[in-house]
Amino acid sequence: MSTCASVSRHLDEPVSGTAATASTWLLLEQPGPWGVHALTSSRLDPVLGRALEAAAEGTGVRIALIRRSGRHPDRGAPSVRRVYAAHTTPGNIWLHGAVTGAPEQLLALDFAALGAGDPGSFDAMLDGRPHTGDPLALVCTNGKRDRCCALLGRPLAAELSASGVEGVWEVTHLGGHRFSPTVLVLPHGYAYGRAEAHAVKEILHSVREGRVVVEGCRGSSAWDRPGQAAELAVRTAAGEYAAETLRVVGTEGAAPRWEVTVAHVDGRRWRVVVAQGASLPPRPESCASTVLGSPARMDVVAVRELTGASLGV
Repeated sequence: MSTCASVSRHLDEPVSGTAATASTWLLLEQPGPWGVHALTSSRLDPVLGRALEAAAEGTGVRIALIRRSGRHPDRGAPSVRRVYAAHTTPGNIWLHGAVTGAPEQLLALDFAALGAGDPGSFDAMLDGRPHTGDPLALVCTNGKRDRCCALLGRPLAAELSASGVEGVWEVTHLGGHRFSPTVLVLPHGYAYGRAEAHAVKEILHSVREGRVVVEGCRGSSAWDRPGQAAELAVRTAAGEYAAETLRVVGTEGAAPRWEVTVAHVDGRRWRVVVAQGASLPPRPESCASTVLGSPARMDVVAVRELTGASLGV
């Protein structure tokens, strides 16, 4: 039986420029079953979940629940939970961790400051510290949102955990379930689609060495979707895979066509033309939908390095 992920893979739908956008990720451990909207349909207090959603709105902070891989019996609220915050904008990338026995403490965080890249309130309110372990690999497994996330994501998370990969967590929602299994790697914030265990291990190894793997990459959550596609295109064109070397510094235009400027820390710049198209033929965009749709895709039309004249020098 066809699924949204199998159809997307069969049609070779491009994954570039499809990552969720968030300057900062806030992750709260919540074991047990998750519903469609996990912040309000899990064993987390739904009043707290709604309050957290409201606090994060418009700040650039995206909140998700995480849990360890494996079976998820309903054992009530845990006494202690892991909490992570990660900022993904190059030049100020960080990942901090903490533990809490009272998740309502998260309401005291300065969400605007977190979204802008300041971890001060996280450290002060939760006794947070910079994360010194391996990078986090967050595998979307919430089958209540789409069955592909459960059918494909859970086995991937289990395989990674069983093979001794540190930092593996299941996560509630990364968007783009038709690209399952989907994985977000923190602290740098690059998302991947149609991930396999050997590829995730290579990605994590590269992160430890300060490099970005572009194969299967959906983009960095630090940028909007045209910016994600443009940055990956520049990496490929320039052969530049070092992390934190590129920034999206300008976007002109509007859908369906943008001109994106990508800058290197060494001063080089590129102008990238990105066009929004429709992935054809029409089909349901998720397993839970019966409505035919044509998902938006980001196509890179041109990549041009700017010279002295075009830079106004």
